[in-house]
Amino acid sequence: MAVPGCAQPRLWHCTLALLLLIVALTTGLTCQHLRTHDPADALQLLKDMAPKMTEPCNLQKPPFFPDTLLPDNLRPHQAATIVLHILEHLLHTLSGSSSSQHWPSHARNQLLNKLQHHIHHLEQCLPDNAPLFKGPRNPLLAINKYFRDIHLFLLAHNHSACAWDHVRLEALDCFRHMDKLLR
Repeated sequence: MAVPGCAQPRLWHCTLALLLLIVALTTGLTCQHLRTHDPADALQLLKDMAPKMTEPCNLQKPPFFPDTLLPDNLRPHQAATIVLHILEHLLHTLSGSSSSQHWPSHARNQLLNKLQHHIHHLEQCLPDNAPLFKGPRNPLLAINKYFRDIHLFLLAHNHSACAWDHVRLEALDCFRHMDKLLR
């Protein structure tokens, strides 16, 4: 025979345990598939931002995204860390005040919102204590150098419309590389 009052606490503990399990599973499942954004959508926004130039753009190309930054033997959290780092740099670069005068504001704002959303999602999924990269071939340092070179390119060409179009093309490449990383 059940003791009065004992069934309720046990039911409460089971309910609480089930609730915690559901929250943990939901959080884990959302982070299993890090490709939450549609890369085609961001690529289309970048294509929509292409300027309507009347004269050809003859600037030297900025540095290309180095394929050596994308090692094949990455763990999922390492790939996500690289993607997060690229997204943060893209957001910083594309949200600069000098970019707004060269691109349609609606497409630019949509792209910036998508970048912020994906950054937020990745930040929620990445463990705080995950081991990062070490050694001289640290891809995060190479990404820092790549984006520093892009900023120097913009400065060298006075943040012209032509220079920003080259940066837009580099951003397209970044999205393609990020898509490969998260597959």
